[in-house]
Amino acid sequence: MNIIKKTGRPRSFDRDEALMAAVQVFWNKGYQGASIKDLTDAMGIKAPSLYAAFGDKLNLYRQAIERYAANESCAPLVAFESETDIYQAVRAFIEAVIDYATQHESGVRGCFLSSCVATSAGEVDGVEEFLRTAIQETDARIAKRFDLAKENGALPHDFPSLERARLLLDLRQGYIFRARAGLKGDAMKTDLDYRIRMVLA
Repeated sequence: MNIIKKTGRPRSFDRDEALMAAVQVFWNKGYQGASIKDLTDAMGIKAPSLYAAFGDKLNLYRQAIERYAANESCAPLVAFESETDIYQAVRAFIEAVIDYATQHESGVRGCFLSSCVATSAGEVDGVEEFLRTAIQETDARIAKRFDLAKENGALPHDFPSLERARLLLDLRQGYIFRARAGLKGDAMKTDLDYRIRMVLA
C-alpha cells in the first residue's frame, strides 16, 4: 500500500518582505510600542502565520534586526571600501550615511539600529550583545581599510587606524541623530571637507 505523506501548507507570503515590513513597524513604533496586530497588518499575514514562521514577538524582532543589519546598514561601509583614494573613501562613507539617514524610501529618518534597536538594549534580551558585536566588527572593518592605506603609503605608518575608525563611526551616529531631528542632507554636507580632514589628520 502506498502511503502519501502529507506536507505542510505552503507559506503564502515572502519571508524576506515580511521581515522588512516588521522592521518598518519596529522602526516607527519601537519594540514595546509595536503590537502583534501592527506587525501582522504590515506583514500581510495572520497571527498564527507569524508565530509559525518567526516564533513570538521577541524572535521576530531579533530576526528583523539581523535582516536589516545584513542587507541595509552596511551601505556606508561598502561605499568606504569601494574607493581607492582614502580621502574619497571617507567622503563616500559620510555621504552614504547622510543620504541613507535623510532619503530612505520608507520616509523614516535615521537608522534602525540607532533609532530603535539601541533604545531597547537592556530591555530586550540579546540586543545589547548584538549591538556590542556590531560596533566591534564595524570598528575593525573600518580600521582594516585604514591599515591598507597605510600599507600603500596613503597614510603615515603611525596613523591610529582603530582610534580613527571609532571616530568615523561616532560621526556616523551624530549625523543620524541630526537626521532624526529633521536636518536636511545638504545642510549636513556643508562642512564635509573639515570633518574628513579631522578623521585623517
